[in-house]
Amino acid sequence: MTSDPGHTPTASTPALPSDSADTPVAVLGAGPVGLVAALLLARYGVACQVFERHPAPYPLPRAVHVDDEVMRILQAVGAADTFAAHSRPSLGLQLVDSRHRVLARFLRDAPVGAHGFPQANMFDQPELEHILRDLLKQEPLVSLHGDTEVLGLTLAPPGSGLPTSVRVRDITTGAERTVLAAAVLGCDGATSLTRQAIGSRHLLLGRPQHWLVVDVRCPVPLPAWEGVHQVCDPARPATYMRIGEDRYRWEFRLTEPDTEEAMTDRARILRLLSPWTGSIPEEHLEVVRLARYTFRAHVADSWRQDRVFLLGDAAHLTPPFIGQGLGAGLRDAHNLTWKLARVLKGQSSESLLDTYESERRPHAIHLVRTAVRIGHAMTSAHPVARVSRRVGLAVGRHTGLLTQAALATLSPALRGGALTGGGHNLARLPGRGPRPGELGPQPPMRTLDNLPVRLDDLLGDGFALLTCRTPTPTERRLAQALAARIVTVLPPGGGPVGVQAADETFAIDTTGALSSWLRDGTALLRPDRVVLAAHHGADDSLAESAHAWAKTLAPAEPRAVHDEDTNRAPGPPHPRNGRLIRLHPAPTRPQ
Repeated sequence: MTSDPGHTPTASTPALPSDSADTPVAVLGAGPVGLVAALLLARYGVACQVFERHPAPYPLPRAVHVDDEVMRILQAVGAADTFAAHSRPSLGLQLVDSRHRVLARFLRDAPVGAHGFPQANMFDQPELEHILRDLLKQEPLVSLHGDTEVLGLTLAPPGSGLPTSVRVRDITTGAERTVLAAAVLGCDGATSLTRQAIGSRHLLLGRPQHWLVVDVRCPVPLPAWEGVHQVCDPARPATYMRIGEDRYRWEFRLTEPDTEEAMTDRARILRLLSPWTGSIPEEHLEVVRLARYTFRAHVADSWRQDRVFLLGDAAHLTPPFIGQGLGAGLRDAHNLTWKLARVLKGQSSESLLDTYESERRPHAIHLVRTAVRIGHAMTSAHPVARVSRRVGLAVGRHTGLLTQAALATLSPALRGGALTGGGHNLARLPGRGPRPGELGPQPPMRTLDNLPVRLDDLLGDGFALLTCRTPTPTERRLAQALAARIVTVLPPGGGPVGVQAADETFAIDTTGALSSWLRDGTALLRPDRVVLAAHHGADDSLAESAHAWAKTLAPAEPRAVHDEDTNRAPGPPHPRNGRLIRLHPAPTRPQ
């Protein structure tokens, strides 16, 4: 694994006795979502086995885009730098009419966005999977079983605490065996066996559409603008994008008269590509993939039964218009794995797992509905959609409002559950600043030795307390209770005051962006970099909202901690049956 100052290997802590479970976690599917979930679990010290029916990464491209927020998830597993060398930043999006005249252009060409990476990154999915598999080989806590088919799951009675039986078959030898897992992550795609096992059904959020996907390799650059092109032609909507040094993709919506035979005729395909290929000789255009795809808008009505979970396409399917399909799945993995690790290690009760679906499902529904609306607005032949396109583009050209809307984040703050604010600690905050449920930024930083560093690498793998001033005693107790790393943000030319504590790190805010976001206050970040709690100014009110989340993060049977118990630093209190219950401090994380 690449060197990462934030990664501290830890020993695995099984969820159940060894005679009850063969593995703490079984991951079903070794696509990007399953691989990232396994890598994250390993970083949190949890062993897992990954089962995949294909012996090697599927060789043809599918997903082609991730944004800068999702790049941070790849950074969390040590894959970002290698992936960046293989991916290609996109210049943005342009809308064109049926004659390919530019209607509007939305640039996303800044080399670094708010999260430390280009805002739009195009790539070839098999390359990403190879990178992730190479990292997996270096993780002793993870075993990847390729060429292995999952035949079925037998779930334990609800609430029993017994493991789930996973029946698998070696495709090469035909041998079958049963694996007992304390938890199961269903990363097994649109036809998910896991979804069937937990009795989950799809909630339809839009009508399916049939599209033709064409992937082409060409040794010379095509004479086309190197952003994404969206053809707003109701008669033949299409999308074009460059996804690599010599790789290009087109998507064409199929109409009723289209037959599969006609659409796969090479001469007809080349005519469809000609507005972008220009005078490129036909022999240079190698069609590497031609597939008829059905774009669906689905979200599962239930994502979990006990410790069996749905992630990625097993939980949601989205049209491609906003490029968030794979990203949504990787966000699932980032959200769930740290919670599951805490539960398996006995650091939190099972109620923490309830927050996975309550946070992620509304977020996924928002993204799917956004993709459906944008796709309809750009491609529909309905008179209202036609008028909306003309008016919206005219207003956008003159006011810039459409550009601002298009470039705004497509990933809203998390809402739902005890760990996203729920109205607590929000109303009293004037102006902007850290808000519970939102993803914290990752601007450029430097160490005290003046070395450039990404903020997430300083934060480590667990909780982190970001502050612009010396932490108060209450904040230090709060950080100790969660084993949170304290990162004090310094201005350029500033230096630490006093003696540096063992759990404290200093970072120089070279651009002032992080200090501006913190508004001279403090933010407590979850392991997935989402804000758990925050306050502005110089007061000492961070722990006031602890009652909203402390019980969720606490172990199953917390005991009372007396103030005179000097061997433990008490965590944030919350009321329960008239008694004062405090979080147990988690074991101190190695620095």
